[in-house]
Parts: sequence; structure tokens; C-alpha cells
Amino acid sequence: MDTDRFTQVSDTTWRIEPQGKMRVPAIIYADEGLIHAMDDKVYIQASNVACLPGIVGASYAMPDAHWGYGFPIGGVAAFDPEDGVVSAGGVGFDISCGVRTLHTGLQRKHIDAVKNRLADALYHTIPAGLGSTGHIHLNDKQMDEMLSGGAQWAVDKGYGEPRDLERIEEQGRMPLARPLEVSQHAKKRQRDEMGTLGSGNHYLELQEVIEIYDPGTAVMFGVNTGDIVVSIHCGSRGLGHQIGTEFLRSMALSASEYGIELPDRELACAPIQSTLGKRYLGAMRAAINCALANRQIITHLTRQVFAEILPEAQLDLLYDVSHNTCKLEEHIVNDKARQLYVHRKGATRAFGPGHTDLPKALQKIGQPVLIGGSMGTASYILAGNEQNEALSFASACHGAGRSMSRRKAYKTWYGRQIIDELAERGIIIRSPSSRGVAEEAPGAYKNVAAVVAATERAGLARKVARLRPMVCIKG
Repeated sequence: MDTDRFTQVSDTTWRIEPQGKMRVPAIIYADEGLIHAMDDKVYIQASNVACLPGIVGASYAMPDAHWGYGFPIGGVAAFDPEDGVVSAGGVGFDISCGVRTLHTGLQRKHIDAVKNRLADALYHTIPAGLGSTGHIHLNDKQMDEMLSGGAQWAVDKGYGEPRDLERIEEQGRMPLARPLEVSQHAKKRQRDEMGTLGSGNHYLELQEVIEIYDPGTAVMFGVNTGDIVVSIHCGSRGLGHQIGTEFLRSMALSASEYGIELPDRELACAPIQSTLGKRYLGAMRAAINCALANRQIITHLTRQVFAEILPEAQLDLLYDVSHNTCKLEEHIVNDKARQLYVHRKGATRAFGPGHTDLPKALQKIGQPVLIGGSMGTASYILAGNEQNEALSFASACHGAGRSMSRRKAYKTWYGRQIIDELAERGIIIRSPSSRGVAEEAPGAYKNVAAVVAATERAGLARKVARLRPMVCIKG
């Protein structure tokens, strides 16, 4: 990307001044290498978001930003409740996709001898891949209860423990969900998909903590060098995708009725106070509950596998946080507290120390920010900073971010080649799709270390620990 069009605020902050129909500036957080490597569409999309009615502060893009549907992936934007809009494209198709990390209480010496057995058992227990289905089949009543109850519903059904809920965003249940706004087609797609990973960049990984950057925070998070953790990355599966598809169409068709000029049809949105806006928010919140329940069930299945192979393991939850949502949050704007609808699309909520929405055990230190890698690269645990409230509505990156399309990656690598290369490095891959592995090749992503370093230097979050993959169950 050509940086001549930016005002460089710092070595990691690039500002697009308001021009044309932009109501606010657009700000991209990246170091010089990352911003030069970004697709020009990030500039265009971040600027387009800044044109939407009721936007507050600025349109933001995180260091892992790349082209998306309407909003850039890595995009953050907040809107006034009265005159602002909600955008299905600003949340994305995989509603409430997120990362959950579990302690095991084990170290490599406990894992090495049974690593292949663990990989096989997890692969056979937790369905993965396009259209994958599990052993849970929900009728209409159960579906609506799940969409209202989220992880709390899952725990009530025996999939986990009540104490898990303390470490889940929204305590495991998104309020004000409206299952009636979810179409029968969306529900049908999800009926047999609970407890499954899906395809694309979704995974379950066994990871070893190999470096600690902030010992004090690491102690509070309960992570130490050599620890083995389990990370789960997935979302609302077919239900969320169907909700996104249906409401994007409705919003695009209705934009003119609301007097909204769209700089890009993919930015389809509706006034928050409109009937359509309220319907979408109700359906989206139901999809958030679906994702939270899904990750809770996968946690239960993971615990079952460990109980059989490594019964001494204690799979306690570190944290669960989403990175594709729109939520009503309180933020300080011009020294005043305001309620805002914050869209995060491929961006992680990163509340800093003192935030009352965090569990008491984490309020002094800040929220765990879980950053996924890409099969063969590191993942990271970060922590939210107080200053990121003013910088990004308390948001941070969510992963490495793609640098290559899936189509190009598939033409560049063979799945078997990737699996063999990673096996030589001690990383076991289990996947039903050779094509899926090729599309998600580590080389198709940006340098996650550079993304995380830029995130920290920009003040969005601070590094706590680096994790190395050992086993990856891939869709």
C-alpha cells in the first residue's frame, strides 16, 4: 500500500484524513513493513466504513487487516445508538468466531509419548471440515433454548462446569437474543453441527508455552514456560453464515428506504433503531450464543479425550473471547461515557485493567487477548491495556491475517506437502481435507510475530506469552 496518502502519526499509526463523504478519519495500526504489504483494498474499505451514518471517533483497522466483505477483516467501528447503523458486513459471516484457551496442568514430558494417540482421539471425537456434523441433534425447542442460553445452556445440559462461565465473554450467555429472528433455514443448517469445528481457518490445537514476556501477568493468567494448553478456534458454523447472508441481502435492498447512501453495496446496514436493525441484532445475538455453546461443547469433548488418555490433566478455562461481533458497550469519548454499538470484524475485544465486565480475578491485570497462529506458526496470549480504550475502543488484532487468497494458496501448495513438512518439525496435523490444509498453509498468512509486535507497540495490547503448536486438528 502506498503510504503517501496517509498522515503518519507514529511508527505504528497511519491516519487517513476525512475526504469526500467520510464523516471521521480512518486509522490503520501497522508498522511500515506491514502497511506496505497490505492490499490497497484495506485503505478503500477503512475509508468507506468512515462514511457510514452515526460513526463515532474513527474507522480503525488492526495490524492483521486485509480485504473482507464490506468492512476490512481487522476492522473496528463504533456507532451512536440513536443515529448510527448496524452492519451485517461489519460483523461478518462467521458470527462470534473466537478463541478459547484451556490449561491442562501438563508439560511436554507428559504429552510426547501419547501425542499421536491424542491427535487421533481428538480428530475422531471432534468433527471437523466443511459440512461436518456431530452426535448432537437439536429439535426446534432445543434449538431455541440453545440460541437463548449459549454456553450456560450447554453447561446446564452437562457439557462443562458452572465455573467455566466466569471465564467466558458475557459469562457465556449473550442477553437479548431473539431466536424467532433466526430463519428456519439457518436453524436447519445448525441442527446437527453443534460440537463441530467446521472448515477454513478453524482448529483445535495443543500448544506449548515457549516464551514468557510479562511474568507478572503470566502468573495471574496461570501460564508458565513449558505448559501445555489447548486452544479452540471456531464460531457459529452454518447458522451464523446463513444469518449473515440473509440480513446482508435485506439490508442492501432496504438501504434507500432509510436514506442511506452506501459507498459499497457490501457495507449494507440498517439504522440501529429500525425494525430491520433490531431484528438483525436479535438474530446476531442468538448466533453469538450458538458460537459460545459450540465452543463449550467442544471443550467438553476435549475433556473426555484427555480423561481417557491423560486423566491427570486439569482442563480449566483461561478465557474465551470472540472476534466477530457487534456489542453495546460503554466507552469514553471526549471525556464523556457513551453507550456505543462496537463492530469488531476479525478484531478481538481487549478490555484493560479495571474493567468491570472482567472476572474479578482478572480485573487488576486486564483481559486475556487470544491470538491464533496458522498450524505451523506461533500463537500468542496478550493482555488488554488501559490506553487502548482511546486508541481502538479497546480492541486488538485477532491473528496473523491472510496475505494470500485461499485459491492462490491451493495452487501454490499441496496439503500432503504441508502435513509432511510440519511433521518434520514435530507438529502433527489431522484434517479430513488435503485441500483445506493447502488453503490454510502457514505461508498464506502474514508474519504473526510482526503483527503482534506492531499491536504491542501501538499500545493496543501487551505480549504475555508465545505458544508453539504440537497437534492441530484442522477443518
